[in-house]
Amino acid sequence: MTIQTQSFPSAAVIRRALLEFKIPSFDDQVLQIQQYIRILLVWNEKINLTAIRDPLEILYRHFCESMFAAEAIPLKNGRLADIGSGGGFPGLPLKIMRPGLQVFLVESNIKKVTFLAEVIRELGLNGAQVLARRYEELGEEVAPLDYVCTRALGEFPAFLEWATSEQIAAKQVILWIGGRDLEEIQKIRSWDWSEPIEVPHSLRRLILLGTRKSSTTVAHRLKS
Repeated sequence: MTIQTQSFPSAAVIRRALLEFKIPSFDDQVLQIQQYIRILLVWNEKINLTAIRDPLEILYRHFCESMFAAEAIPLKNGRLADIGSGGGFPGLPLKIMRPGLQVFLVESNIKKVTFLAEVIRELGLNGAQVLARRYEELGEEVAPLDYVCTRALGEFPAFLEWATSEQIAAKQVILWIGGRDLEEIQKIRSWDWSEPIEVPHSLRRLILLGTRKSSTTVAHRLKS
């Protein structure tokens, strides 16, 4: 199937969508979003990067929901690993939003790895790299991390245990979750959980920020 150029969201549509999420927009970032959507739609015909096919829904669900975290938390410069990056969400939209971030996209599917490398090259995103492996295999090459994030990984207990381990020692974790996952995650006591933030224009989707507790704090709470 041929992707028609006129199906891509215009700059005005992108700006309006970002405004609905209270995200500031700048010309270079709007252009990068347009380029990214174009590449994503072309590659999505060959490999399954997203089940969403409508460009406008891609803009809202993948870009706006990802970039919303940078303002809502707020997210500052630092070292960030996006685990199970897939089509690059949320890691690359966060990089577009916060160019000073050092971003590691962790993805084990080689076809998706090739796609992510193409997006980074086409958009000229310095300070972003793809790591073709499972997150459990990572260690010193990414540590120390300021942020670890994921949107579609699941397996929260194992993932959060890894993120707080000595070899990773992530300071904060950012999760995009459904409301049904909230209770399970908040029971994990190695993180201090902030109040969940509702994602605009969503049905009970949340952003949850966790801050790693010190080992002495965890030990004290386990004894009490």
